[in-house]
Amino acid sequence: MQSVKGIDAIRKKGEDFNNMVEEMHGGWVSEPIVAGKYIAVAMGMDCTYKGMGRQKMDEIALYEVKDGKIVKEQFFY
Repeated sequence: MQSVKGIDAIRKKGEDFNNMVEEMHGGWVSEPIVAGKYIAVAMGMDCTYKGMGRQKMDEIALYEVKDGKIVKEQFFY
């Protein structure tokens, strides 16, 4: 997925991802790790995607927080 900026673009990216999912078979999220202005969580999904079949994905999500709001997100998978 491409990099986007702005709340509207982030929402659209989320909608686009959700529209790719045909069926959700399961998922999990770890306890968050907080370090200064960063929050990290490990997560995984088991989904059937439209036109791509069933896939399992594990990733680390890293969020940067400023003034109580997430200002940046990165996903490592």
